[in-house]
Amino acid sequence: MWKPNTPGSGPATPSTPEPIRPATPAAPVSSFEAPSTRTASPQAAAATGEQATIGKSLMIKGEVTGSESLYIDGRIEGTINLPGNRVTVGRNGQVAANISAREIVVLGKVRGNCQASDRIDIRSEGSLTGDVIAARISIEDGAFFKGGIDIRKPGDAKAGAAAATPAASEQPQLVAVESAS
Repeated sequence: MWKPNTPGSGPATPSTPEPIRPATPAAPVSSFEAPSTRTASPQAAAATGEQATIGKSLMIKGEVTGSESLYIDGRIEGTINLPGNRVTVGRNGQVAANISAREIVVLGKVRGNCQASDRIDIRSEGSLTGDVIAARISIEDGAFFKGGIDIRKPGDAKAGAAAATPAASEQPQLVAVESAS
């Protein structure tokens, strides 16, 4: 009666779509498209998996760390540390935390110091109250910002350390000259 090896003798519902698919002359094309769709699906899943989302109704108190980008539409109090990734504070987002990331985009409200290795972008709807350390900063018309800005480029930190070293070595030489006189 029932044979699991024969697909046509199974339930009537799956057998109805099967004759429709082979009857279509584009069956080889659809089976050709299926592998490309399967290839695109993991990529799309990986792209969505690269960014976590904190929804409007969520509130987090404490430390947020990780290795993926973060979109915040809820509330966070504490610290956010995502060094190689982007932190986006959505329009509904309210953050009372120090943020450390590669890139920070502010559409909502942020109270706290922000440090970005690349850039900080405060959009027209955004509000940032706190000190900023970044290589680049963008503040759109209509945005609110209150705090200090420290522009640090990766090359400047090395140049600053190199400049401090000769100055330190020059001072002892001057002291030695004064002592000898």
